[in-house]
Amino acid sequence: MISFEEALNIISEVVLPINNPEPISFISGLQRVIAEDVVFDMDMPPFDKAAMDGYACRMEDIFGDLAVIEMIPAGKFPEKEIYKGQCAKIMTGAPMPKGADCVIMIEHTEEISNNTIKFLNENTKINITLRSADAKRGDLVIPKGTLIKPQHIAVLATAGKTEILVNRQPSIGIFSTGDELIEPHIKPAPSQIRNSNAYQLISQVKSLGIEPNYYGIAKDQPDLLSKMISKSIEENEITILTGGVSMGDYDYVPSIFNKLGLQTLFDSIAIQPGRPSTFAINGSGKFCFGLPGNPVSSFIQFELLIKPLIFRLMGHVFINDTLNLRMGADFDRKKSEKLSLFPVKMNSIGEVFPVEYHGSAHINALTGSDGFIFIPKGVTHLNKGDFVHVRQI
Repeated sequence: MISFEEALNIISEVVLPINNPEPISFISGLQRVIAEDVVFDMDMPPFDKAAMDGYACRMEDIFGDLAVIEMIPAGKFPEKEIYKGQCAKIMTGAPMPKGADCVIMIEHTEEISNNTIKFLNENTKINITLRSADAKRGDLVIPKGTLIKPQHIAVLATAGKTEILVNRQPSIGIFSTGDELIEPHIKPAPSQIRNSNAYQLISQVKSLGIEPNYYGIAKDQPDLLSKMISKSIEENEITILTGGVSMGDYDYVPSIFNKLGLQTLFDSIAIQPGRPSTFAINGSGKFCFGLPGNPVSSFIQFELLIKPLIFRLMGHVFINDTLNLRMGADFDRKKSEKLSLFPVKMNSIGEVFPVEYHGSAHINALTGSDGFIFIPKGVTHLNKGDFVHVRQI
């Protein structure tokens, strides 16, 4: 048995196959990892512009009456130059007229007569966004290796980068094992349970923008299980299966990995839930994860171990979304031999409270949780007010 930190280090140090990038439309880039640096092809903004609706004028003239000589909406270039005693009504984002060095907010002005205004406030700001204030032409705005989010799409559009080079997504095969499993649309007979693990994992993979390959349920028969594992390895870069990885009479997965020539890098982690988690590789750079059959275990191990590898394969350094928050109540556990993750709910002021949780088969507990707290090995009690690490769901 190894520590969770050792397991994570093993995954972070495996040699990855070369990723051959592909060009796609920028609007299809969400959740992809960009394989090139993106720079602006022009200054942003490309001209001095009004930061708000108002009147463009000379600062030295703001205490006198001002004649309005032009209206400048956004998208129109000014036609007239501003001289002494003059101003132009201007909208937010419109280019500044020559001669003007400030914008008076409409709220700070009064119309004296038709096309004449005066300033009502002695204190003013320039209210101009200067050319290249946001970025200069040639500035790096999205570095290679960035995971593209909606805000990056806006930047790509601003930069005129309508075709981007992205790293390829890994192909991922998923299936569950167990004679007791049936698909969700079937009414379970006595001793049967519906297959929730596979669909949970499918959804977790889809949340990364990847469409996985689902192979169904493998019965507890070594030959059939071996064929399904072989097929998934042949067709995918990552194979994820649940069940059959512990020490029971029907837990065939470890021995099948060995017979198929995979090198098992770990098969037991000092973590609760998820101890019997297996990670193996083959000589062709294919990766296999054997996860426990209980759904909370498989959920957590995907988030903690598999997700970082998926992002590594896409050329992105994944950082866990972990917060440091206070306990809102005391908490006790009986055993402390392993690192434990326990589901919690947050309140409006950032305190966390343990939810009702019956163990790794209690998937319902996750629907009312905001995250998991990390309880270190050797710790049996947490006091209200203690700071804990929280991994958000």
